[in-house]
Amino acid sequence: MSATGANGRRVRRIFLVVLALNLLVALAKAVFGLLAGSVSMVADALHSGFDSFSNVVGIVALYFAGKPPDSEHPYGHGKIETLGTLVIGAMLLLTAAGILYEGYQRLVGPVVPEITAVTIGVMIVTLVINLAVSTYERRKGEEYQSQILVADSQHTKSDVFVSLAVLGGFLAVRLGYPEADPIIAFAIGLLIARMGIGILYDAAAVLTDTMNLPCDPALVRAVVMNTPGVAGYHDFRCRGKPGEILADIHIIVDPVLPVSRAHEISDEVERRLKETVPGLAEVVVHIEPEKSP
Repeated sequence: MSATGANGRRVRRIFLVVLALNLLVALAKAVFGLLAGSVSMVADALHSGFDSFSNVVGIVALYFAGKPPDSEHPYGHGKIETLGTLVIGAMLLLTAAGILYEGYQRLVGPVVPEITAVTIGVMIVTLVINLAVSTYERRKGEEYQSQILVADSQHTKSDVFVSLAVLGGFLAVRLGYPEADPIIAFAIGLLIARMGIGILYDAAAVLTDTMNLPCDPALVRAVVMNTPGVAGYHDFRCRGKPGEILADIHIIVDPVLPVSRAHEISDEVERRLKETVPGLAEVVVHIEPEKSP
């Protein structure tokens, strides 16, 4: 089922829950950071709050992607979800750039982070929450075949890596190696940048109709050739996004068949492909006569 249908409503509900949790995490970091007088924790709270914007992007993108086809969009609005995925990927790159810049600042002007039991405790608790949310998002995104939810799980995971960087900096200072703090930040920044580039690549593949979807050629062949009346096929193509694959295929039938019978065969091929190929939403079947030897 497409993420822009019934699954789209489920995914939007998940985004709302994740948005509430992200805002709760940001609020906790801000409150305890102010109470403990930790500037770094307050800054991290602002970062967590900014992360919540990706949830809003997901909610808005899925709302518009779920709209039915109209005169201007006869194929529907499904690719708006992919545009939202692009925005989330770009936000990950911005997050990575910010971390890399902060690492550079710490390298040229070392700053000893504020370390208290409260800051460490809150960072660990929020890290666990973000890890749980990221895992939940990823699993549900794969279950509902929602590209944007999987992308947002990566964005949530970036907050986990940021928290790990902060805790790693704390540990480095405690062990007497403050110079390791910016190195940790650089490593985390590059890791998040890699995640962002991966999301942008996957979204671009959908928007450019790249044929990298799970349309197993062997499965397609078995389904088509096992359909009574089909003598052969060629030019099977598919495009789209996970859960919303669009395809077309040319089937070969006996040239003496009446048009109505040939049409029945094409309908049967379409039905069987939709029932068998995972995520296949639409398939256009072209009929061609079998050539004489």
